[in-house]
Amino acid sequence: MNISTVGIVGAGTMGNGIAQACAVSGINVVMVDIAQAAVDKGVATVGKSLDRLLQKEKITEADKAAALGRIKGSTNYDDLKGAQLVIEAATENHELKNKILKQLDGLLAPEVIIATNTSSISITQLAAVTSRPDRFVGMHFFNPVPMMALVEIIRGLQTSDATHDAVKDLAVRLGKSPITVKNAPGFVVNRILVPMINEAFFVLAEGLATPEDIDTGMRLGCNHPIGPLALADMIGLDVCLAVMEVYVDQFNDSKYRPCPLLREYVAAGRLGRKTGMGVYSYAK
Repeated sequence: MNISTVGIVGAGTMGNGIAQACAVSGINVVMVDIAQAAVDKGVATVGKSLDRLLQKEKITEADKAAALGRIKGSTNYDDLKGAQLVIEAATENHELKNKILKQLDGLLAPEVIIATNTSSISITQLAAVTSRPDRFVGMHFFNPVPMMALVEIIRGLQTSDATHDAVKDLAVRLGKSPITVKNAPGFVVNRILVPMINEAFFVLAEGLATPEDIDTGMRLGCNHPIGPLALADMIGLDVCLAVMEVYVDQFNDSKYRPCPLLREYVAAGRLGRKTGMGVYSYAK
């Protein structure tokens, strides 16, 4: 399948990041969200990201203009009908994703591939709410999308070879390095990463070290580019909690129980960078 237009549902951090990756690679994008303000913010975020690349002389003014010209923002799902692939990039909420996927399935032509950018929810389970499980796949991009090279391609039980190959080819066109993963809670990267972040919260809760020293220890002791608590703030503490709740539910193993301190931070609205406060403060 020749994918020349990609639809994206969700103009937030992941949605606009995927939109940018597609647009700079010469692929047309239709980015849909429920509110015009969210769409405008998503497009503006892409513009600011491209400005940073322009300042670093990695792109030209013409490149920036061309990329922005390939992105159409909309609040109308009907505008997705011209896409060969539609990526659902909504919040990590199972009920919300099911609602969106059912709507897309009823709207899009039978041959259109639907992908989800979920971090942890079963691809097979999500595919089951559609009439095209063979043309349903997971494409797990990583934040920040324009910078991160990895895309996990997750096959559900009925994902066809043709669907897998089409999205793998697209990932390569985007300059990414895709890996193929079997369907399981958390897939590969988050299965390892998020429990590590959760353990860092247990270490913090037990008062073993300050947040700064925990992160410094992991950066210098394990050669990680960013510490687990700072990374949690970047991902979103609510997302980390949601992933751990999926693990404890799906595996029925207490080793995946979310740290009470992580729950407390989320309950307080301290979700990380996106709210200006998480483990660390990002107030301007």
